[in-house]
Amino acid sequence: MALHPDFPESPHAILDPAIRWFPADEALRDTSMDKLMPPLVAALRGKVREFRDGGYAGAGETSRSLLNWWFREPHLQVLADGSTAEFQYFFAQREALETIVYLYDVVGAKDKFDLMRFDGSGAVSAQMFDESWRRYVIKMATGSGKTKVLSLALAWSFFHKLYEPDSDLSRNFLVIAPNIIVLDRIYHDFQGLRIFFTDPVIPDNGFAGRNWRDDFQLTLHKQDEVRVTRPFGNIFLTNIHRVYAGEDIPPSPHDDNSMDYFLGKRPTGATTDSKVDLGMIVRDIDELMVLNDEAHHIHDAKLAWFQSIQEIHHRLLQKGGSLSLQLDVTATPKHNNGAIFVQTVADYPLVEAIWQNVVKHPILPDPASRARLSERQSAKYTEKYADYIDLGVIEWRKADEEHRKLGKKAILFVMTDDTRNCDDVADYLRGNFPDLSGKNDVLVIHTKNNGEISEAASGKSKEELEALRKLANEIDEPANPCKAIVSVLMLKEGWDVKNVTTIVGLRAYSAKSNILPEQTLGRGLRKMYPGGIEEYVSVIGTDAFMDFVESIQAEGVELERKAMGEGTKPKTPLVVEVDHDNEKKDLATLDIEIPLLTPRVYREYKNLAALDTGAMAFAKVAYRQFSEEEQREIVFKDITTGEVKHTTILDTAGVADYRSVIGYFAQTVMNELRLEYRRGSTPRGYDVLYPKIKGFVRDYLFGQAVDLDSPNTLRNLSEPAATKTVIETFKKAINSLTVREKGDAEIRDTIKLRRTRPFVVKDQGYLVAKKSVFNRVIGDSRLELQFAAFLEDCSDVVSYAKNYLAVHFKLDYVNADGDISNYYPDFLVKLADGRMVVVETKGQEDLDVPHKMARLQQWCNDLNRIQPAAGYDFVFVDDEGFAKYKPKTFKALLDAFKAYKS
Repeated sequence: MALHPDFPESPHAILDPAIRWFPADEALRDTSMDKLMPPLVAALRGKVREFRDGGYAGAGETSRSLLNWWFREPHLQVLADGSTAEFQYFFAQREALETIVYLYDVVGAKDKFDLMRFDGSGAVSAQMFDESWRRYVIKMATGSGKTKVLSLALAWSFFHKLYEPDSDLSRNFLVIAPNIIVLDRIYHDFQGLRIFFTDPVIPDNGFAGRNWRDDFQLTLHKQDEVRVTRPFGNIFLTNIHRVYAGEDIPPSPHDDNSMDYFLGKRPTGATTDSKVDLGMIVRDIDELMVLNDEAHHIHDAKLAWFQSIQEIHHRLLQKGGSLSLQLDVTATPKHNNGAIFVQTVADYPLVEAIWQNVVKHPILPDPASRARLSERQSAKYTEKYADYIDLGVIEWRKADEEHRKLGKKAILFVMTDDTRNCDDVADYLRGNFPDLSGKNDVLVIHTKNNGEISEAASGKSKEELEALRKLANEIDEPANPCKAIVSVLMLKEGWDVKNVTTIVGLRAYSAKSNILPEQTLGRGLRKMYPGGIEEYVSVIGTDAFMDFVESIQAEGVELERKAMGEGTKPKTPLVVEVDHDNEKKDLATLDIEIPLLTPRVYREYKNLAALDTGAMAFAKVAYRQFSEEEQREIVFKDITTGEVKHTTILDTAGVADYRSVIGYFAQTVMNELRLEYRRGSTPRGYDVLYPKIKGFVRDYLFGQAVDLDSPNTLRNLSEPAATKTVIETFKKAINSLTVREKGDAEIRDTIKLRRTRPFVVKDQGYLVAKKSVFNRVIGDSRLELQFAAFLEDCSDVVSYAKNYLAVHFKLDYVNADGDISNYYPDFLVKLADGRMVVVETKGQEDLDVPHKMARLQQWCNDLNRIQPAAGYDFVFVDDEGFAKYKPKTFKALLDAFKAYKS
């Protein structure tokens, strides 16, 4: 894929600018560089890397605090099954925000002349910038999380304006969507400020001495519901086609829809033509930031929406202000000639997103499969393109069969060239394929340029149109009946559908269409499954369509090709499932039943009140006397590395006192002990813990009583030694006081492996299993695959299974830090003599291994006490011992390792 050999697979990994994608073809670099690489990005990546490595030096206090909260603090989120997992932003999202902050805070980039300093091409001129205000463009591949970037940038601007006395950013935001479909998606995320609290956008109160959550007060106004009720704290969410600046802007032949120019202005009044008077908005506010989602539509100063934003800026200038920032996010910030917008300051190209499995991998028919397709000589559209439609249905069916095992469905997407042929294709699908003949199996969408479902083209009532919109927006849901979509437009932006697995293109594209290959592929790039699972979208079409799609290879994207059609295997994620279709397997014999015992350890929250701060063992921290200048700068550092995390300047911080610092300590302790699972709620025991920490700091931490209201005390509390001592002392004391063990355990349920639901795994090495109810054994390490192969050959092993997360067999235990954690053993083995053995394999032991093995032994003892005849046992197999003893039977392994570990 023309990427550096050291380019990482994880989308969270920090990317060195030296390994980013770069066109390897010198001829392309000579002729098409402006279409491949944003001219400012290379230099900015280097500067932003220095900014990041330097602890965000040069940025304001608010910016540093937010960047550290978003990208350096750990964040736990609750998953659907009730378990927790760490949330991390993608590096592309991080780099985008770091670049925005670097340009604003460090460089002070206000206009095109400031941005031109980063031009690495030598070809950028002032004439390439149409705007006279601050405008940054973020280029990110479809499906890589542009809306999250918007949410972070919005919060940053809000808090910067609120907390920084000289900030010229904004607490009012005009969020512009290119069409109704995108608007509905953004509204879902922003309604009730959902995304700001579901994601860790807003820091906890007390972090860096601020009450972030209390101060984040915003009102969301949607479309025609816009009402300015206060001068700041507003989000105005609207469709780009409803934006105008008070006076009608004359129609232009350059507009996307030029009918008004040639035929005269149409009367307004239809449901899709109402407008938001931005002139009225600007009259009532003095600050505004514009956020453009899917912003490739802002490509020409002659267009009405560009002129509307320009008018906003001019009106704010007349009031002594200015448009604080226009931030555009899009996968394809390109002019009609393909050149990338020169305002682009960050770039996460599709080639990198595919490599890191952030989006699906496009798959094309191999030459043999493609050779079987031809356009027939017919005046009827569907007869002419029957080969392509039929192959699309075949590929969709194969994908759908696989995804149905996982509780999801696949969607077929067919692109045509006009609405009449759109209807023809829909009739063909309904009439020729029984599984697409249902009333709502095929969804036909005629659209206007603004993304609204077209009333004129469809002749449907408003109620029917609303029903169609609902079907389109909820098409991924299993209960939604739609299996295929046929449409003309809806290609260029924002239709956030994840389940498209097959695209059939029956139209050619030209420069006049203003559509780019990535926009076409974009309808199928969004992923269905979280994590690093490889997913695929099959792309089929006419020669002209395929030539168009293949042109994306100039941007580094490798288009994989495979055999398609009847009898070929589908390209779908790797599925692990119970092998019901394997006639050679007796699943009843191979099945393993795992008793589930009641937990052995738990927290007794009421014990928190018994915390005795005077009896805690810790090393006292020296109380230093800082100068007045040092006292004004409260520097919080990482407790392990000493790296500056955030700084509070008391002169500009508003009210920053010990309450915020104590609150932050309490919140951190609760988070690290995983006592709080719902972000934004008050953690259990917080009301008890806060006064305990307050008393500890005041009376004991420094070996003497201190004045908490003293700025010198605050400065001392920001030192790493003080921070670490408070947090670690309380964690140890709370674990000792609240972690309790029950005296016995009982069987509460049983897991039967053959009831495990299918699940997807990352594409990796696996073994086709003969002695397991599962179809394959996935190896997370070389040792696991070797051990699975050993089990297959053991004559005394009846069956075995890898203990996948989907099995839900886990043991609670107390880890090396004294905290409660969960342990998932690696293998379950059923022996010929009826015994069951739990196996843990490890390449290298860690500090928790003894604690896990002790818990596993306890689990076996509990079961053998409850069911004496069952015979449960365990064994720890390490890489070195397995290579040394080379056992041939499982009994030999048990004997060797029991002696080896004793």
